[in-house]
Amino acid sequence: MHRFFSIKASIALLAVIFLSIAAKAQNAQVVLGPDEIGENQAWTITITVQNDRLKSYDNFPEIAGFKKRGTSTQSSTNIINGQISSSQSVIMTYLPLKQGVITVPSFTLKVNDKPINVTGKKVKVGPPLQQQRDPMRDFFDRPDDFFGRGETEFIDIQDDAFLALTTSKDNVYVGEGFNTTISFYVAADNRAPLQFYELGKQITDILKKVKPANCWEENFNIENIEGESVTINGKDYTQYKIYQATLYPLNTEPVVFPAFDMKMIKYKVAKNPSFFGQNRKEDFKTFRSKPKRVNVKPLPPHPLKDVVAVGDYHLDERMRNVDLETGNSAPYSFNIYGEGNISAIEKPVLKRDGNFEFYEPNVEQNITRQNNRVTGTKSFSYFMIPKEPGEYKLGDYFQWVFFNPEKAKYDTLKSKLTVYVTGESKKNEAIQSNDLGSFYDKIDAADNKLQTIANDRWQPWLFNGFIVVMLAGAAFLIFKK
Repeated sequence: MHRFFSIKASIALLAVIFLSIAAKAQNAQVVLGPDEIGENQAWTITITVQNDRLKSYDNFPEIAGFKKRGTSTQSSTNIINGQISSSQSVIMTYLPLKQGVITVPSFTLKVNDKPINVTGKKVKVGPPLQQQRDPMRDFFDRPDDFFGRGETEFIDIQDDAFLALTTSKDNVYVGEGFNTTISFYVAADNRAPLQFYELGKQITDILKKVKPANCWEENFNIENIEGESVTINGKDYTQYKIYQATLYPLNTEPVVFPAFDMKMIKYKVAKNPSFFGQNRKEDFKTFRSKPKRVNVKPLPPHPLKDVVAVGDYHLDERMRNVDLETGNSAPYSFNIYGEGNISAIEKPVLKRDGNFEFYEPNVEQNITRQNNRVTGTKSFSYFMIPKEPGEYKLGDYFQWVFFNPEKAKYDTLKSKLTVYVTGESKKNEAIQSNDLGSFYDKIDAADNKLQTIANDRWQPWLFNGFIVVMLAGAAFLIFKK
């Protein structure tokens, strides 16, 4: 009995969890009005869509005992702790035709092409509700002003905000990174209510327009928009970063960012605010950025200037043991770390003189994008087999050239390790192989005297004779018939 009860309880719990998850995933809902109203009160059905646009919906149902009065809409957008949420609603108002109990049947309403099943209910319509007068007589002497039912005048408040694309540098070398940010700035003393509008779609369109084709991009992938206090020309602002990346020019063409627009929700506010009335009205304003240009300089002359990485790099090398023996492999790691385009780092150019045999390295890279910088590590893990005993400086074999834009000069990372190789020379050792089979065993007994290849003319004569016989046989059969 207890086991059966626990199973039923588990199933019920899973059902509750499933329904909870399903309800959370649903971003549209239909809400019915109260169970009881007065004859002089309105009853409503409300469709609400969260974090999405209300693109389409079915006609509201006809309900016996109610008369449709009309629809109204509401929308809101909020930023709380950097999280943007929005909602859109459409409300159908019904007026009761008489007192009594009105049955609202169950119905299905399609919202944004998705059906929503709504369970019906019974609504009790009672006598008209009388408003009770109280000592606050002045409010009821001017009900339109108090409840906001009169015509409200809305005014546009001057905003103190702007949209900008900024770069950390105006002049760079080919391959040198510069930080690029698209931000919306709002002054600390701004009084105009502003909210973002369809930001994801707008950013996609903006980046299609401004993202340069001649640059490698390391995107910071901003997920949460959080305000950050900044000071510009002695004035305090809140900066909302909506895009940030470090760009690396691939050639000497200037990087040009054209001007672009972004639409914001800007609310007009009521000239004479009321306690219950609508005190702001949604409107839009388009902000426009200024164009931006970054000049690109070529690297100074150098034999490797077309292939070197650009940045500030350092070497971290790893080797378990510097005492080696000929014929035995040894691991060695050449790790380059620093700030720059980590993805563009190529493997070191190795010197090959026969004293070592080097295998192709395993490559691993890690990139960090934070604090307006792109840093990381690219590791090249080698296996090498010493062939000749002796003392060797690995710096003669492992070198990596790069250009440092801060110092405006080329630099070289080279190993500082010295290895000591003992054992017999393997440099001229013959390649050993397994038994190659009976075919190769007969090589020593084979005659190596050159011979000419005979021209066997009888083969084409034989083939032509066969064709003639076939044709004769076919002709005989035809004439015989």
